[in-house]
Amino acid sequence: MPEIPSSFDRPYAAFLFDMDGTILNSLASAERVWGAWAKRQGLDVDAFLPTMHGSRGIDTIARLGLPGVDPEREAAAITEAEINDVEGVVALPGARAFLAALPPDRWTIVTSSPLRLAQRRLEAAGLPIPTSIVTAEDVAIGKPDPSGYILAAERLGAHPSACLVFEDVHAGILAGEAAGADVMVVTATQHHQIETAHPTLSSYNDVSLIVYVDGKIGMGRA
Repeated sequence: MPEIPSSFDRPYAAFLFDMDGTILNSLASAERVWGAWAKRQGLDVDAFLPTMHGSRGIDTIARLGLPGVDPEREAAAITEAEINDVEGVVALPGARAFLAALPPDRWTIVTSSPLRLAQRRLEAAGLPIPTSIVTAEDVAIGKPDPSGYILAAERLGAHPSACLVFEDVHAGILAGEAAGADVMVVTATQHHQIETAHPTLSSYNDVSLIVYVDGKIGMGRA
């Protein structure tokens, strides 16, 4: 496989951020809610939890093929539980300042969460909510399908190949790759090092924003 070039010091039309694990940490909240649900279903909680990150709730449940379980109804109930449990939801180090410095028309969020949950977590973490946010309701198929990132780029008037995607799990990385974008892997919340050829970022405090004369944006190492 050819070496993937670094995403640092390169101009991009836009930055496209996943949310959970990429600009904020909601791990404790998500695993409390999903762990309780998995236990009620008689699942092996420890084996199940790593499989639910980065995907829409409805897709996660549908993949299990549990008899008598309605994925849409269960996902809706889980969303309500997550909305009511934002204890410990915090911005990743440096994320608040980094996002605040970005030109508003040059970035957005592409999340597998429903809109109400995304708004609740962003508010809890003290992060801005972009007007062009793409959520679970905006796509027919969730990550690793690239449609969310393609839609986000379109809303910002950019081609996906001119964008940098920030992701933290394999489903999202695959979605960014399939969209044709460059990918930056955020490792701040990962318990185990992810195997990737893409450049990685452990903290937004480690990077600086570059705004080029033509309005494009990039990242330098702080």
